[in-house]
Amino acid sequence: MTVDHSEAPGTGQVEAKRPNRLIVLLPLAIFLALAAIFLSQLLSGREIGTVPSALIGAAAPQTNLPSIEGLGLPGLDSSAFAGKVTLVNVWASWCAPCRQEHPVLMALAQDKRFQIAGLNYKDEPENARRFLGDLGNPFALVGADQKGRTAIDWGVYGVPETFVVGRDGKIVYKHVGPLDGDSAQRLLMPEIERALAAGR
Repeated sequence: MTVDHSEAPGTGQVEAKRPNRLIVLLPLAIFLALAAIFLSQLLSGREIGTVPSALIGAAAPQTNLPSIEGLGLPGLDSSAFAGKVTLVNVWASWCAPCRQEHPVLMALAQDKRFQIAGLNYKDEPENARRFLGDLGNPFALVGADQKGRTAIDWGVYGVPETFVVGRDGKIVYKHVGPLDGDSAQRLLMPEIERALAAGR
């Protein structure tokens, strides 16, 4: 009786189709690396709202946004930054955290040493007017960025975000996420005070 030592049909194909171990382990390695980075950021003790920005120290992006129809305030134009410390707040009526931080902006607006400008992001004019009508208006000027292009120029991740612009028109600070009483006092106000002092 002759023994057939040839391969069973299809065995070679199964061997060829068996995935390389490296390819299988690669997604797991990437996941573990990202998890390690996230964990190190979490344990570093750094403020979550403080996000590095390429715009810090650079001139604020050229901005020329129309006013919100029917609001009765000027739009947002870069020329308004000249000679003034300005807080630029990116907000929208549909943004729940914006509603949460609004009382903080109202309190900050009592300090007349600086102005607060609003960049209204992808909003409907009537909704923006209603939001400010219900909660109060802390803004000296508000620009309507209905398509979101200006926010991209400013490097906005999402709403709300707040920038401090010095008298020289340069961005000195960026806060991501809603401001609360604590972050406004510990993080934002020292940057505003520095910007005010720098212009004297």
